[in-house]
Amino acid sequence: MAVKQISVLLDNTPGMLSKLTDILDKEDITAKAILAASAVERSTVRLVVNDPERAAAVLESFHFNYEVTPVLAAEIPLHPGGMNAILKNLAQADINIHYLYTTINRIGEETIVILGVDKIEEAKKVLQQNWVHLIGDEIYSL
Repeated sequence: MAVKQISVLLDNTPGMLSKLTDILDKEDITAKAILAASAVERSTVRLVVNDPERAAAVLESFHFNYEVTPVLAAEIPLHPGGMNAILKNLAQADINIHYLYTTINRIGEETIVILGVDKIEEAKKVLQQNWVHLIGDEIYSL
């Protein structure tokens, strides 16, 4: 039940993120979740969008440096320590979380977190065994 994430490598200059989102907006591609992290010369933007295949085609046509990778989308349980229901169980299973960010919209009351992990299949099993609800393709229509 992985979802597709698009990671785009951008020059770390003013307006590059705006240029990226403008191009996607004009193609009716909307971000469901976004994370932008910069380094000295480059920035990495990670996106879950409503139509990852079309987004990849658009990025290709504009010569962006990008990749499509599977990530997990999970609802954070709505109780104290809810985030630890995800983090602690993955740590105990020796699964490394490379990055984590949240969606812009929600399905119900729970926040949806996007997880980039080193062992995606194992992480899915661990989370499902611990009653964490994973989100699939429905994320694209939020």
